[in-house]
Amino acid sequence: MNQATQDFIRQHQDDDVRQLAFLGSKYPEVNMPFALDQIRGRKMARVKLPRWASLEGIIYPPHISMEQCSSEQTALYKAELAARLLGLPVPSSENEKESEFVDLTGGFGVDFSYIASRLGVKSMYVERQAHLCEAAKENFGRLGLKNAIVKNGDGIKVLHSLKDLKLIFIDPARRDDAGNKVVSLKDCTPDVTVLQEEMLLKADYVIVKLSPMLDWHRAISELSHVREVHIISVNNECKELLLVLSARNMGNLRIYCVNDAQSFVCEESDMEASSVKIAPATLEEMQYLYEPNASLMKAGCFGVLSGRYDARMLSKNSHLFVSREPIAAFPGRSFRIIAVSSFNKKELKRHLSGITKANIATRNFPLSVAELRKRLKLKDGGETYIFATTLSDESHVLVITNKK
Repeated sequence: MNQATQDFIRQHQDDDVRQLAFLGSKYPEVNMPFALDQIRGRKMARVKLPRWASLEGIIYPPHISMEQCSSEQTALYKAELAARLLGLPVPSSENEKESEFVDLTGGFGVDFSYIASRLGVKSMYVERQAHLCEAAKENFGRLGLKNAIVKNGDGIKVLHSLKDLKLIFIDPARRDDAGNKVVSLKDCTPDVTVLQEEMLLKADYVIVKLSPMLDWHRAISELSHVREVHIISVNNECKELLLVLSARNMGNLRIYCVNDAQSFVCEESDMEASSVKIAPATLEEMQYLYEPNASLMKAGCFGVLSGRYDARMLSKNSHLFVSREPIAAFPGRSFRIIAVSSFNKKELKRHLSGITKANIATRNFPLSVAELRKRLKLKDGGETYIFATTLSDESHVLVITNKK
């Protein structure tokens, strides 16, 4: 990065990258593709990685790597998870180097940097792409990671040479050679189902990061020694699926459902032993409605949720809960029920009188949100929340609510 490129980045850091792309001939001394990556990357980092964005000199990768890297929030979660597994306190000095950590699929290095910083141990970042390794060397120095080793190479080959590790982190690619998303763990690259035994021989713990689109039940069936499942959501959008593997006996498989500050933990045995309580179709005595957060929806632990909070699900497939009394700690969104309406025209007119706009959601319902909004002639927004769903007697209703 020459001086002209540095000056261009500094002068145009807040400008539209699409417009800047046409200025290449005007600035022949500027490495324009690199400069545009830096401007675009820092803009994304302000939202996704605010700590990184606050530092001068961070080198950002091409756009695809920025899109795929972890957010600061999810990286911090993984760092705390790693510290809990290893039983480490916050490092009090730079000399505390009691264990070792390796990231076999380093990428942009976000997860590595947060985990290594939190553990304060000798740590190795491994990445096949040389340009990402060069950026990592620069970035880790600016982030204050003094004990990080950057290795440009194939993670599988590097794994063969390692031993006596405390933690391995691996984030296999979830696309095939044609760029299509895969649905099986065995189709990811590298194939952790093949590597798992070697990783567990060489490390006390392995954290596998996966797409939230993968079926976690299928994933744990393809792996041995899965001890924990972590489903991570941010702003109620499912972002990551983490599996913790260990040859140690850590008890029953535990499922962690996390959405921002909300956390729900249960064991697989609890899920197997529980059953969902179903609400009566009249809903006459039900005053409150609850929508589980995205992580709970992904986990599917509805029976445990029903029993723990004494809440009843509207029907087997509706995945909305109701209660007579308010449940303060319910892990999801909470609403007060105003009315329950059938699709009888007179009934709809009575219950929707005075309502011109509403937030509409559908659960186990034959119409889409767009179709329903058109039928009800309601604009989007406002203080009213309408859930179109199916009750236990198979009747279709609108549950009209306000936020609690």
